[in-house]
Amino acid sequence: MGLFDAIGIAGTGLTAQRIRMDVTAENLANANTTKGANGEPYRRQDVVLGQIGADGSFSGALSGALAQGEGTQPPGGVRVAGIVSDATPDQVVYDPGNPEADARGYVRMPNVSTVTEMTDLISEQQSYQSDVTAMQTAKSMFSSMLGILK
Repeated sequence: MGLFDAIGIAGTGLTAQRIRMDVTAENLANANTTKGANGEPYRRQDVVLGQIGADGSFSGALSGALAQGEGTQPPGGVRVAGIVSDATPDQVVYDPGNPEADARGYVRMPNVSTVTEMTDLISEQQSYQSDVTAMQTAKSMFSSMLGILK
């Protein structure tokens, strides 16, 4: 592992958590959007994360670590593998005064739960802070090492 790999790995985590927070904020902003551009209620989005540089299996990590001396990069960090729509069904609310209501008075609402989104946001914020702490710790270690080498 190179000198600055720890900072690079923490940086990939920062990027992934920022994207997760952006998607969660979009979900919260559209929690009451009953009709999008496609005429359907907003669909909750979710971020899928993956490992950089390997298939995610133990054998892939082991072969990457063993091949490190041969000039190849070992797996490290996290990446956003994709943003997918949540398959949870829409909520149906009885609101006959709503202009979006059907003939029976029901309105199809997005499948977004504000409680779930706020819980996810807290988790993402804590993960982001953990990556910042890891980056600051690596920087402090490198500074101490340079001080010793003087």
